[in-house]
Amino acid sequence: MIGYMKLAVLPATVRGRIGVVFCLALVFPWTFPLYAQSSPGGESPLSAVQTYRIGRDLEAAGRMTEAEPYYNETIRICRDEVSRNAANRDTYTAITWALQRQKKYDEVISWGEQGLRLFADEYRIMETMGEAYFYLNDYDRSLDYMQRYTNAVPRGERSSVAYFFAAEIFRLRRQYYHADIAYTTALRLDPGVALWWYRLATVQEALEDYAGAAESFTRALRINPTYPESTAGLARVLER
Repeated sequence: MIGYMKLAVLPATVRGRIGVVFCLALVFPWTFPLYAQSSPGGESPLSAVQTYRIGRDLEAAGRMTEAEPYYNETIRICRDEVSRNAANRDTYTAITWALQRQKKYDEVISWGEQGLRLFADEYRIMETMGEAYFYLNDYDRSLDYMQRYTNAVPRGERSSVAYFFAAEIFRLRRQYYHADIAYTTALRLDPGVALWWYRLATVQEALEDYAGAAESFTRALRINPTYPESTAGLARVLER
């Protein structure tokens, strides 16, 4: 009742805005967290990096529909900062991350190039551009950016991913010794990805390292017991 009385004395335009937000929260509840979290407890709005990470966590939980508004908000924040000449390293990093999640690889390259012209040592952008070039099937440029990233920050947050993409390129080019080394390095940094163990196993099998392949297929199955390709691969190399 007290809350209602306080609301009643507000100007009509303010009451109208509050009513609109309340209605939106009821009709579109999945969008409300974006507004609610933008200024928790009256604090400053979330940064582009923060909104991106909320979206990424939602996507990782299989909630891509809910993640999209956060990626869009990340892009909006970054574009606004650029238009106001308030952009920094995080601006260009976050927008490339968000566009990457939306599979807008050409835009990743465009914004990444802009960012690197201003911040030539922003290695986070380099790694993202390496992924974008991979999905655009430009393996030479992808490998170049991944190598630049891993040379600069060999134990960076995305180093294991960078080594994995480099390994993928070597595998696709049938450079199996190089692929073996790159997959092994990726797994040394992050041993918990079944796909990476599976890919290493296929390369070891191609190199006729059947004992190594059997071990790698087994490691993949420990992480994901319902992995039919690894099950078939293990049976295949055990016959050898």
